[in-house]
Amino acid sequence: MTVFIDGPRMPPARGGKPDSLVILLHGYGSNGADLISLAPYWAEALPGAAFVSPNAIEPVPQAPGGYQWFPLSGLDPRELEYGVRAAAPSVDSFIDRELQKYGLPPERLALVGFSQGTMMALHVGLRRERAIAGIVGLSGALVGGAKLKEEMRSKPAILLVHGDRDPMIPIPAMFDAAESLASAGHGALWHVSYGIPHSVGPDGIELAVDFLAMQLKTKALVGGN
Repeated sequence: MTVFIDGPRMPPARGGKPDSLVILLHGYGSNGADLISLAPYWAEALPGAAFVSPNAIEPVPQAPGGYQWFPLSGLDPRELEYGVRAAAPSVDSFIDRELQKYGLPPERLALVGFSQGTMMALHVGLRRERAIAGIVGLSGALVGGAKLKEEMRSKPAILLVHGDRDPMIPIPAMFDAAESLASAGHGALWHVSYGIPHSVGPDGIELAVDFLAMQLKTKALVGGN
């Protein structure tokens, strides 16, 4: 089932039509207003980018104002895989709609996820037919890594960032993701944020925007957009 999703936006800092698009997927129990707060910090490096952070598919009953991509009671692999697969069509549909709205090709799109949003960004981004510019996964995990090799349809650049003090999704999840990507014939850059719990440190924010700027500029040069 596909659910219509939408959320807060920030237009290009330089004005006019965007030359790229950054979609930010928030974590469990949060909302689009949380991650869109990164956009003003990244706008200087990405002046032509439009930013949008949709609220996830359904509200979290015990978290007023919070949303979830899928119900989450723990880190059971079967539960996670069922959840990302159920939510993926809604995220894919949103991506298609946004690219069409701005008249942009997939190479001008980057996905940024936090926690559960990282699970969605990696699952969807790696299974799209045409490679997007890049994926930034913050404090999250790669779900269904054993099936990735047979299901992966494109190889966007990937940056994984994780705090070493994360009690919610412990840091081994990042190394598991990197290993699964390598086993599938892909790879990822990764970074450990020391002393950071389940959040994003200043180093992660800076690395993420540098990565996004590099990937979007590279794709523009290659694609001529």
